[in-house]
Amino acid sequence: MNVGDRVRVERDAVTHEGVLLPSSTDEELVVKLDGGYNVGLDREQASVEVLEENVHTVGESETGDSTVAFDEDLPTVALVSTGGTIASTVDYRTGAVTAQFDAEDVLRAVPDLAGRANYRGRVVANILSENMDASIWQELADAVHEEIANGADGVVVMHGTDTMQYTASALALMLDTPVPVVFTGSQRSADRPSSDNVMNAVCAVEAAKADCAEVLVCMHASESDDECALHRGTRVRKGHTSRRDAFETVGAPALGTVDYDTATGETPEDAVEFRGDYVARGERDLALAPALNEDVELLKFHPGMDPARLESLSDADGLVIEGTGLGHVHTDLIPTLAEFVDDGTVVAMSSACIEGRVCDRVYDTGRDLLDAGVVEAEDTLPETAYVKLMWALENHDDPAAAMGTDLAGEATDRSTPWQA
Repeated sequence: MNVGDRVRVERDAVTHEGVLLPSSTDEELVVKLDGGYNVGLDREQASVEVLEENVHTVGESETGDSTVAFDEDLPTVALVSTGGTIASTVDYRTGAVTAQFDAEDVLRAVPDLAGRANYRGRVVANILSENMDASIWQELADAVHEEIANGADGVVVMHGTDTMQYTASALALMLDTPVPVVFTGSQRSADRPSSDNVMNAVCAVEAAKADCAEVLVCMHASESDDECALHRGTRVRKGHTSRRDAFETVGAPALGTVDYDTATGETPEDAVEFRGDYVARGERDLALAPALNEDVELLKFHPGMDPARLESLSDADGLVIEGTGLGHVHTDLIPTLAEFVDDGTVVAMSSACIEGRVCDRVYDTGRDLLDAGVVEAEDTLPETAYVKLMWALENHDDPAAAMGTDLAGEATDRSTPWQA
């Protein structure tokens, strides 16, 4: 038997069937089960039957040569990768799930994308999303800008889910786009039958062909494989560690949806539906303002917080505070914040509450914060406010005023109750 063979393994009256993977020791067998999980078994205590040889070709590369045919009747969608599992496949040389990057690789990983558009692939980074930083946001914005300038009718950005909301916010602020820019990812890897990579990728491409020329996040709308939600990039956050429908628009329904059955049917152009107002395709000219001030901090206030934590940030150019309720911190911290403002630091207040807006005119603490020069970030999400302040310090004449102004859909006019 060889790696890549389909085998039946029996041990202690328990039978497993799957594909044989490489093992780190000679004493163990590792089998990838049909359910997507791996099982390790003691080689001496197991009996093995080879059911089928070479189910997966094993070599330096199992992808081979491939081309993406051009159809002049189809739109062009640029696939830009930063890492993550959205276009990953199982590498049967190692047993690991590895990311694939160029257009051919993506089409092999997600064959359902074929025939929907002409594709070109581009790699900006190959990292876990927790390793993202401002320099990569800038590289990504440059790459997306270049793809659009070179004629892409839409862009799909493949990104890890953990920090997708930060990157989407950054691009929404840095880029004026005449075409859709759609972020998507995968909560579950491609080797699992519950993986969401295929549906998310298909729906993201359909959104990239649609009319909403904004930065969007496209992920499962529910645990079922029925539709994806389209969230505005500056109003979305990841609300669950592992569910496929982990992303949600805060304070409102999602901006749009993509019906998966329709997207995979005869009229995929009917799959995308938008509920609210949006910037239409071609309404804006392409422009890029990628400068960011990285000397900005995001501080979550909590009861009993050591004042030294705040004092250590005195040299920052900008500070976003995630305060309690309407936007409060301990009153003893307010003089320190006033000193920050006097020394030139822009201090913006957001709220730790999931919904609602900052309003520091209700209680004495809030009024004192306003008197100290702290600015209200309205109902901008703390993560988005952090990115926004980085951008405003480099691109806005009055960064403090910008934090209370809607620039890219991050702050709504008023917070009202809603039901999905």
